Amino acid sequence: MQTYYTKWYSPSIGKEMEIKVYGHADRPVLFVPCQDGRFFDFESFKMTDVWEPWIESGQCMVFAIDTLDKETYSATYESFWRIRRHEQWFSYICNEVVPFMQAMANERNGWTGTPGCIAFGCSLGATHAANLYFRRPDLFDGLLALSGIYDSEYGFPGYMDELVYANSPVHYLDGMSPDHPYIQQYNQHKGVIVVGQGPWEVTDSTFALRDIFFQKGINVYVDIWGHDVAHDWDWWYKQVPVHLPNIL
Repeated sequence: MQTYYTKWYSPSIGKEMEIKVYGHADRPVLFVPCQDGRFFDFESFKMTDVWEPWIESGQCMVFAIDTLDKETYSATYESFWRIRRHEQWFSYICNEVVPFMQAMANERNGWTGTPGCIAFGCSLGATHAANLYFRRPDLFDGLLALSGIYDSEYGFPGYMDELVYANSPVHYLDGMSPDHPYIQQYNQHKGVIVVGQGPWEVTDSTFALRDIFFQKGINVYVDIWGHDVAHDWDWWYKQVPVHLPNIL
């Protein structure tokens, strides 16, 4: 598998951030690690083995990035400042990482940006991936979110302001007008949200999103797995090949 490592000083975040790329051709995929995760987790946790058939056949390139969760979702200082730090990380992805992904894909195989980038993650990585997909449908037109929590209460319990709202899909999608132009964009895209009902899975926000999708006419597929399905890598390895071919 062809790989490429790079890093640069991020003006959005104010420190150096690292990225590793897997693959040589076609659609760019953004991998967001689990909570507090690093760019190398895609490889360390053997997700490369699961994605290998699609990477090696030239159907996608995976860009694995660093989280900033230790300064945001996992930190204990005031929520007001934590969500603003998170927003800097969100800007880093949209204004620095995505253009890098687009440029590399274009250089490698003349990719024009249509269709767009795919957001992929597990656990809190799924939370972030879904938020990117729903907030920026101009950049992301594919989503595979496994075992995420899509309500701001997880990271910012008991606190709400305009930025927390803007990063909480259950809230902003519920408040979205049925004729909002984003809905038409979502319905031209391919989004999949998966959750199990077994140990360590938290299903409430996924069920809430499913209801919102139905009410708003948003075509995102919500796949609920059984009570034996745990919040764990072994299950995520099984879920990826079920849905990835349809998203690509």
